[in-house]
Parts: sequence; C-alpha cells; structure tokens
Amino acid sequence: MTQGLYEIISNEKLTETVYKMVVKGDTSAITASGQFVNIKLEGKFLRRPISICDFDENTITLIYKVVGVGTEQMSEMSCGKVLDILVGLGNGYSLNKCGDKPLLIGGGVGVPPLYNLCKKLINEGKKVTVVLGFNTKDEIFLESDFKALGAEVFVATADGSYGVKGFVTDAMKEIEYTYFFTCGPMPMFKAIEAVAVTSGQYSFEERMGCGFGACMGCSCKTKYGNKRICKDGPVLEREEIIW
Repeated sequence: MTQGLYEIISNEKLTETVYKMVVKGDTSAITASGQFVNIKLEGKFLRRPISICDFDENTITLIYKVVGVGTEQMSEMSCGKVLDILVGLGNGYSLNKCGDKPLLIGGGVGVPPLYNLCKKLINEGKKVTVVLGFNTKDEIFLESDFKALGAEVFVATADGSYGVKGFVTDAMKEIEYTYFFTCGPMPMFKAIEAVAVTSGQYSFEERMGCGFGACMGCSCKTKYGNKRICKDGPVLEREEIIW
C-alpha cells in the first residue's frame, strides 16, 4: 500500500449514475486484479473505497456509482484536480487455479474489477466468458470493452430489456467453465453459490472504515476464523466462506 497524490485526467459519465474516472500517478503498489483504492474527499471523515477497473504504468481507471454525497462529489470533479489516494489495498484475485475456461460474473458496480482480470486471463491464452448482470438496459456498461478484449460476453437484465431475461444465474446455465471469478452484491453471490459447479473466488462489496485492516469494521466469518474484507479480502475463495 502507498499513499500519494493523483491527478484526474478524465471523469466521464457512462450511465445515469455510473462514472469513469482516470487518475495519473504511481501505480507500483498495485499487484493484482481486484484490488482497490481509498480516496480522501474534502470535508469527509472517511475515505471512499473504489475498486480498480484497470491500470497501467502511470494511470488508474476507476468506475464508480453515485450512491451518496461522497460519490456525488467525485462525479463533479474536473480534470486537473489532485486527489490524496491510498493505492494497492486488498489481496485481489489469484489466477493460478482457473483452468482453461474461466467464467467472470459481475453484477452492477461489481463489474469493473473484472475488466483487468479479463485482460490478464486472455493474455495468458485462456478462453474467457463474461456474464454481466444489470436491472435494465439503461444501466449496462463495459459490455463492448469486454468484447474488445476477446471475451465471449452475455448480459442479463432483470426486466428483460436486453440480453437474457433474468439474473446472472440464468445466463450461466448453458456455459461450460473450469472456474469462476465474481464481484457483486450479496444476493447475487448466494444465487451463484446455489448453482456453481466449480470452485471460484468471490470479491465482496463491504462498507469499510479505514480500508487497511485497523478498525475491524468489515470483518466476516470464514472456516479459518474472522477475516477483514479490506485487508484479507476483498477476494475470498469459495471453499472458505461461511454463508
């Protein structure tokens, strides 16, 4: 983990409530897909944790949803503004067990951290399938980006306005896969757990205080004792989770 100053080089609207921000600065602390950053905002006591969508040698791409005053404040920021950010938090996804046909499953704002993961898996020669879940057609983002990487992409919408009508589990039914990676809300996780046929990794979305394991505010029970989602997670393996 490092703390540094990062300059906003773009901040664009993707959907009615979802934005894509790119910041420039030191990315050396990022070691795995699925890690996150913690952003200090003016006038706010707690930093805002945002998952890393993508990164390169000097930029970090963050996709976030406006859900409160903090993220609304972020959505109004202009290029050139400098942010105090903690970078390289969390443990991220491990790629060493995924086999040849990994399945990536994202729900809503759980989609972004799967993008860099998809890029890495395809670069390793894996045949990647991606399932994205949204409520309606108007909420969809990153579908074309995953396709551009070379992944086979299925989209499920709860209201049936686009793609498969229903949930990510409906889209999963006919897909052959050797392992799965997922990020999204808890109800989606429990639905996946009921139908998944392989091992996999879940990346949890939890409310966090400090973001680096000091406050114990995001602890969860596992078969190996309590784990802190911000420090020991956000990614946990299927076999260790107590639902």
